[in-house]
Amino acid sequence: MSRRRRIYEGKAKILFEGPEPGTVVQYFKDDATAFNNQKHDVITGKGVLNNRISEYLMLKLAEIGIPTHFMKRLNMREQLVREVDIIPLEVVVRNVAAGSLVKRLGLEHGQALPRSIVEFYYKKDELGDPLVSEDHITALGWATAQELDELITYAVRVNDFLTGLFMGVGLKLIDFKLEFGRFWEEEDMRILLADEISPDNCRLWDLKTNEILDKDRFRQDMGGVAEAYQEVAQRLGILPEISNGQMTEGESAEEDKTPTEETQDKA
Repeated sequence: MSRRRRIYEGKAKILFEGPEPGTVVQYFKDDATAFNNQKHDVITGKGVLNNRISEYLMLKLAEIGIPTHFMKRLNMREQLVREVDIIPLEVVVRNVAAGSLVKRLGLEHGQALPRSIVEFYYKKDELGDPLVSEDHITALGWATAQELDELITYAVRVNDFLTGLFMGVGLKLIDFKLEFGRFWEEEDMRILLADEISPDNCRLWDLKTNEILDKDRFRQDMGGVAEAYQEVAQRLGILPEISNGQMTEGESAEEDKTPTEETQDKA
């Protein structure tokens, strides 16, 4: 297997140098983290499930004109994506009161919001990813006013589409987090949806029972994390191809290995 240079390792993914300039290989790990990495575990098969779920959702969003960094899935754990300069913001869309919104504003957990709310958080783990205003963002140069307008427009469109898609398979989209990046083609710059969309960064509840089918099961020590992610994949119609990280339908064992890399980066 060819050696590839590791560019970055996050909590749930590793980025490797891509085969062509302007591309990156995104590898999905089985690691689960919460509370700014204070809680950590390994959930067997989670990376495989998130890879397929994110691929499915990114392709669906591309069909309605949302520009994304996704190019193609390479194997069970890897995607080829466009290399982007990540905007240091987490864009969170909330439809129902849950998580930090309940704690900050004293709302009732599960309370439907009068309308969807878009929030911005500064991507800085050591600061706890603080909530920031549009004035903070433009004054400190993290994004321009025009870029913010684009982010909000895309976030609202993604919310409208995913709300309907998940409702169609019996799931309620409570809230979710998006990340965006700047993609350069010669002298032209475009904003692309980046990172992933999966139960790791979406809250998803069963439409009838409100059963939690996302990473809150890990945060709250509820157990059944892999089973919940499998349930989401099954409802989306992609589970026949995957089962708890086990290969089916002709996938090779070699594809499920962590990619090799240079043992030491030269100074």
